Amino acid sequence: MYLETHGINCGLTEKIKSGLVVVMTLRPYILIARPDHWFKNIFVLPGVVVALFFNRHLFCWDVAGNVVLGLICACVIASSNYVLNEILDAASDRHHPEKKKRPIPSGQINLTAAYILWVVLAGLGVGSAFYINPAFGISGLLLWIMGVLYNLPPIRLKDWPYADVLSESVNNPLRLAMGWYSTGLIPPPPLSMILAYWMFGAFLMAVKRFAEYRKIGQADIAANYRKSFSYYTEEKLLLFILFCAGFFGMMSGVFIARYRLELTLATPLVVYAMSYYLHLGFKPDSPAQYPEKLFHHKKLVWLVLLAVSACIGALFINLPGFEYALIPKIMPPVVPPN
Repeated sequence: MYLETHGINCGLTEKIKSGLVVVMTLRPYILIARPDHWFKNIFVLPGVVVALFFNRHLFCWDVAGNVVLGLICACVIASSNYVLNEILDAASDRHHPEKKKRPIPSGQINLTAAYILWVVLAGLGVGSAFYINPAFGISGLLLWIMGVLYNLPPIRLKDWPYADVLSESVNNPLRLAMGWYSTGLIPPPPLSMILAYWMFGAFLMAVKRFAEYRKIGQADIAANYRKSFSYYTEEKLLLFILFCAGFFGMMSGVFIARYRLELTLATPLVVYAMSYYLHLGFKPDSPAQYPEKLFHHKKLVWLVLLAVSACIGALFINLPGFEYALIPKIMPPVVPPN
């Protein structure tokens, strides 16, 4: 009996050890797919919300299923892009105080296997996206293509000043479009909303660049980590942040004036949340460098939740008399054509 029990225990121990070996072998490959960054695909959901605002008949279980599948597709496509980013950034990441510990710069990854993972994730994500509907599939394909243009030489947009921010943040309106099309709504989202969403993402990314630049401190070291840092200065990045925030405000104003005046009531919370995020960008070892860790900052989380709740409420709750109060009471004279 002892031998039998002892033999079973030994067998279980060996299986556990084998399982641990497999987990430890796969762990670096899971890490380069960055599942901890999947939360960024929450930017898909505003597209869903605004689509429901334009067509209230879309509230149904079939749409909910497509939205969930759409979120999964966005996560898988994003992971494909992250894998490519990890592969091609390995050399420069060795100059970053934290990123040099990543699996590829630290030598834990077989590069051939990493490239296979990149292709497999792309096929799964984009293929599933076209299963939802063609418009959603095209949006997902564009999200993947932007990842290639951002990372792959000779274009490699991430090395170009300003283009690095604008090209990465264009993923925001693409995610917005994926949310919109996952509901089955065929007409494209309003252009003003697409531009506002793009500039909002550019604001977030520019603050991240600003925080990274301040973290590294020395311009020559910063340029070794990211080529665009050879051009940037703190002043240039701050001016770019202001440009993105201003453009976002202007395009949001166009959308609000055209479609939903009640959204003006939510703007103070949105602006305050953005201001607080910029405040975090000035902190030593700023959390803005690591978006995946921002949920640890309770004040920012609460401000974002309040701002989002206010926007959703303003979209769907009618306030009697509010629109009338904002209608112009006097207009400039109409000048007849010559």
